[in-house]
Amino acid sequence: MSDSPTSVPWWREAVIYQIYPRSFCDTNGDGIGDLNGIRRRLTYLAWLGVDAIWLSPIFPSPMRDFGYDVSNYFDVDPIFGSLDDFAHLIHEAHDLGIRVILDWVPNHTSIDHPWFVDARSSRESVHRDWYIWRDEAPDGSLPNNWIRAWSDESVWTLDESTSQYYLHMFLPSQPDLNWANPSVRDAMVETLRFWLDMGVDGFRMDVVHALGKDIDRDDPEDLRMIGHTPLNDVAVTHEYLREIREVLDEYSRDRVAVGEVYLLDPSRVATYFGKDDELHLSFNFQSIFTPWRANAWLETIRKAEEALNPVGAWPTWVMSNHDNPRVATRLGGQDRVRAALVLLLSLRGTAFLYAGEELGLEDALIVPERVVDPGGRDGCRAPIPWSMGEHHGWDENAWLPFGERASALSVEAQERDSSSTLHMVRQLLALRRASTPLRLGALRNLHVEGDVLVFEREWEGSVVRVVVNFAKSPSPIDTSTGTVLFASETLTDRTHLNANSALLIQVS
Repeated sequence: MSDSPTSVPWWREAVIYQIYPRSFCDTNGDGIGDLNGIRRRLTYLAWLGVDAIWLSPIFPSPMRDFGYDVSNYFDVDPIFGSLDDFAHLIHEAHDLGIRVILDWVPNHTSIDHPWFVDARSSRESVHRDWYIWRDEAPDGSLPNNWIRAWSDESVWTLDESTSQYYLHMFLPSQPDLNWANPSVRDAMVETLRFWLDMGVDGFRMDVVHALGKDIDRDDPEDLRMIGHTPLNDVAVTHEYLREIREVLDEYSRDRVAVGEVYLLDPSRVATYFGKDDELHLSFNFQSIFTPWRANAWLETIRKAEEALNPVGAWPTWVMSNHDNPRVATRLGGQDRVRAALVLLLSLRGTAFLYAGEELGLEDALIVPERVVDPGGRDGCRAPIPWSMGEHHGWDENAWLPFGERASALSVEAQERDSSSTLHMVRQLLALRRASTPLRLGALRNLHVEGDVLVFEREWEGSVVRVVVNFAKSPSPIDTSTGTVLFASETLTDRTHLNANSALLIQVS
């Protein structure tokens, strides 16, 4: 590993690999991935060269939203294994130099959580005010006009046993916690401490911008049908985030808080870093929604830089995740996938790589009778194909179908092919790790030349130029002023960059 400035936090130069545990690797034959499956593949991840893994929720859950409906924050769901399995996973990952981040779900619980079971038992129950309850309005209408995620339905559900409505920004089986109640905040802090004591290196914090609520405010009629989640931006949430940050800092300045702040406006997201006393990192989802056009990416990068630089915040970049179509499906064509991955891993900021992106995996086609997710996200959650065989290293009853080209894109097939996307990503991660400009350098000279996006990364006089051709045909390039470090596709000559491809040039 190359030298880094000693004052730089590890997460600033990291590539963090997101694992959706159900779909990663199954070791007990039930068709569902588990913690021991992740342990089994740690050597693969070390070989690939990632710095950390982020695990989507592993807590006990009825799985109506596949782990984002938590019924116990202090344990592991038996389908994934045990606390002992998780302890072994942390130890083995750390031995390989891989950090472990957990997905923490602070906005809501499952209706099966003992807190909510008690809360709905009586208006006078101990945990009643741990959730958000309201009577209907005097005219018989709902408390406000908010719409929940994934539907055109209200965020309010009537609990008939106590004749009050409870709030849920997601499924009715996911009631929102009342973070205005200090007892809730104390309880949730204890859940953090439990996992920090086990040695986790940080948390990805689910819809963390939603902790504060302004219940008395209706959403604008022209925006409400997008759902309330991307509209919820309340000042008090920043107080809650500072309390959370204090807990992480008690353990170590190395523990990281990564926020899912789903506001889709970089300037609003920027406020969630505070004065380096709230989040360390926050996802920039614009990169998932940016079309494959040079000018569109120019604008996305520029907006992120303009929003984050004034507050001293560090950017993040992501191309896919468990909630959105994979980059291969969204963009089409392995050449675009390879160029997109070069772009992802060359931009200034922390890169998040969704498991299977290193293979160029596509979404699976899910027939109606196999649909299980309430948000229609099954396709991007298809299992990782480890082998070329009939079941790709899984039991024959894998919980979701594989993509159509699972054998050709499997780990086994790509390990054998030195020109594969897998080997390309491994080589690129090694180059990034060895290059301080690519890990930590400033971003400068951002511009577009026709259909080609160009920018440079600079660190103490060392400059790497990044060139991405978004066109369907070759574009002229000048490589005479530097040394070609990396190309997503073999260069046919040194004067033209292939269609839908990317190049890294050491300029100085």
